[in-house]
Amino acid sequence: MPIKLSVLDRSPVNEGEDSVLGILNTVKLAQKADELGFHRFWVAEHHGSDVLVSSSPEVLISHLISKTKRIRVGSGGVMLQHYSPFKVAENFNLLSVLAPGRVDLGVGRGPGGLPTTTRALLATTNSEPVSFTEKLDYLDRYLLSQENEGLRAQPVPSVPPELYVLGTGESSAKLASEQGLPYVYAHFINGDEQLLKDSLSVYRTKFNFAKDRIPGLILAISVLFAETEEEAKRLAGEKVTYKVHLDSGKSLAIYSLELAQRLGEQANEPFTIEAAPTSIIYGTKETVLSKIQAISQLHNIEEVMILPTAHEFEQRIQAYEWLSAGIEHSNEGEKLNDN
Repeated sequence: MPIKLSVLDRSPVNEGEDSVLGILNTVKLAQKADELGFHRFWVAEHHGSDVLVSSSPEVLISHLISKTKRIRVGSGGVMLQHYSPFKVAENFNLLSVLAPGRVDLGVGRGPGGLPTTTRALLATTNSEPVSFTEKLDYLDRYLLSQENEGLRAQPVPSVPPELYVLGTGESSAKLASEQGLPYVYAHFINGDEQLLKDSLSVYRTKFNFAKDRIPGLILAISVLFAETEEEAKRLAGEKVTYKVHLDSGKSLAIYSLELAQRLGEQANEPFTIEAAPTSIIYGTKETVLSKIQAISQLHNIEEVMILPTAHEFEQRIQAYEWLSAGIEHSNEGEKLNDN
């Protein structure tokens, strides 16, 4: 089965580096991904972070579509809980007018930051909060140019942005299936094999075909390269994800124990912190490729989105080059076998 490769970039910076460098590197990486034939290039949304500095995907996307030629560009994702669905639809419709057929809108229900940044992002009103499910439904209708309470998101593009639901479990898979929307499973956040299988099963069996759309799946994975398999295993073992479990039932994953502690304290409710190995596809450039092919075939997913663990610009470029060359060679081999 031929595999499409895409990229997720979070504009990381190393200690002592200027955040400006993180954004400029993302622009260069998007251009490189475009040159190498990757299918999509998505940028993340994080707030109040000194390490991951992409805070406004739609603004960054507007620049990236002007600096690339072919590749689809999108958000991975817009944290919809913070925003008006109408305004998000307007923003991405406008982007789609500027780059027809090249704009994706991935949305997630996570906060993208600590509770203090969430409170800073939300306007103080006396209105009742709107659930993520309701916001997603409104957003979908606006993007389909359907009127809601007499409103239509302008401008109306000739090719609307493609809307995706991001998630890490059965509840998000169920939501995507009920809305009849494509689903992106963030394996790099939760790589539990049984949960992945169950989530994909929920999505496929409960998909709502009434909206005249077909299921679409992307697996987003973190990749780590080293000279030997042993070295890669050692480096991967050093990566730890901290899961903050709140008394209210919510769980959030974060990559720093200090930030996990701050998140729990700012939530104003009892919490516990669980340390777990980060879900990473690791190995040499040859074995990482074979592992990507294996997980793609096992779950029958034709598109894989990669997130290199490395923050260094040169190492991310190298990861793109290795994977692009390897997948191209593998896909060509499959075509010859089919003939």
